[in-house]
Amino acid sequence: MRISTMVRISPAIGQDGANPDSRLMDRITDFGRQAEAKGFPGIWIGDSLGRGRPTLDSLQVLTALAAVTQRVELGIAVLQLPLRNPIELAHRVQSLQAMSNNRLVLGVGSGSTRDDFQLLGYDYDHRFRTFKNDLEIMGRVWNGEPVNGGTLSTWPGCKGGPPILIGAWRSPRWITYAAQQAQGWTPSGRFSSWDDLEYGMKIYREAGGTNAVLANCSIDLAERPESAELAKMASVNFICSPEEARRRIKRVEQLGFEEILIGSQFGAIEEIERVRDLLGA
Repeated sequence: MRISTMVRISPAIGQDGANPDSRLMDRITDFGRQAEAKGFPGIWIGDSLGRGRPTLDSLQVLTALAAVTQRVELGIAVLQLPLRNPIELAHRVQSLQAMSNNRLVLGVGSGSTRDDFQLLGYDYDHRFRTFKNDLEIMGRVWNGEPVNGGTLSTWPGCKGGPPILIGAWRSPRWITYAAQQAQGWTPSGRFSSWDDLEYGMKIYREAGGTNAVLANCSIDLAERPESAELAKMASVNFICSPEEARRRIKRVEQLGFEEILIGSQFGAIEEIERVRDLLGA
């Protein structure tokens, strides 16, 4: 089983509480260089914009990481399709696919948080229908087919688009879709219970799925006070002692996952590295 990193960038606040983060790009690129140097197979990022905290656009962060790395996969888990125009998004995704030399892995989902939709004035209740339509449109765009009376020319080497993973927690419909129509299934460690993961894996394997990636797993081996609320909220986390983290990772592996995406809100990549090394112990 592979362990990849999830980059989590929070604002660096000065003593006055409002100091601009002049080293933001350095922090992002330093993380990317470290992750590649430490031998992690991938660097992933999440996607949100209206949840009461400042965030960065996921495609732009991955573009910065693509510029300073050469080998690692670059992934999003998961990009909320209904919040974007599918044709414009297909163009942006294709741009990153080309600039990263086809290292992009695109996790996509229908969206899970009403706040994101309300911020943009979009319809949260019909997001699943929008999601399916967007997937179909983007697939046509990447294959050079006409859409809305026009065609987006395909960049050389990018025909068909990047590998697609479907983000779904417990929906048999979308887990089956992930197995049969996409290149993988990616549930969330933050929102999926252990029972959800076991149930979903059964559906996924029975439908012929072969690439299950567990995303959004938080780590804090020091069990800092700032992680207490997250430890209560996240169903599957590694906010615990190293030995307990090893036990939980073994449990994920026994469920049948091929990869875990682990992130530290403190940027503690050495903790992710330690857990990775514990897996082989």
